[in-house]
Amino acid sequence: MNKVAIVYWSGTGNTEKMALCIAEGVREAGGEAVMLAPEEFSAARFSEFGAVAFGCPAMGAEQLEEDAVEPMFSGLESALASKKIALFGSYGWGDGQWMRDWCARAADAGANLYDEAGLTVNEAPDASAQEDCRELGRKLAAW
Repeated sequence: MNKVAIVYWSGTGNTEKMALCIAEGVREAGGEAVMLAPEEFSAARFSEFGAVAFGCPAMGAEQLEEDAVEPMFSGLESALASKKIALFGSYGWGDGQWMRDWCARAADAGANLYDEAGLTVNEAPDASAQEDCRELGRKLAAW
């Protein structure tokens, strides 16, 4: 059984809904999903999980949330080499540049990205987006 960490921050509940659907998918595939806040995850915890999904909505001028997610992710970048990770989040403006930047940072750090584009949802995840999140969870559990 694959154990997957889902580390996320949500301001309006949209990214949280995505995280919950990813966790459902992990469980549907027979994996164990562990939901964590950014302050609960560190580089030392990577060894506990087969894969880690990081979630954050676009903030401000399409950037990561600066009080919890940005410091956590910056602290992990030197430990990302070969780690199996996925990135996800929601946005309400712009064109998803924050996710492209986030994926590039992870790739530059040597992470084994599940999807080089990440999983993004504009505004609240509708039924189709929720299924995309569950499918990501199923795939992470089997990865």
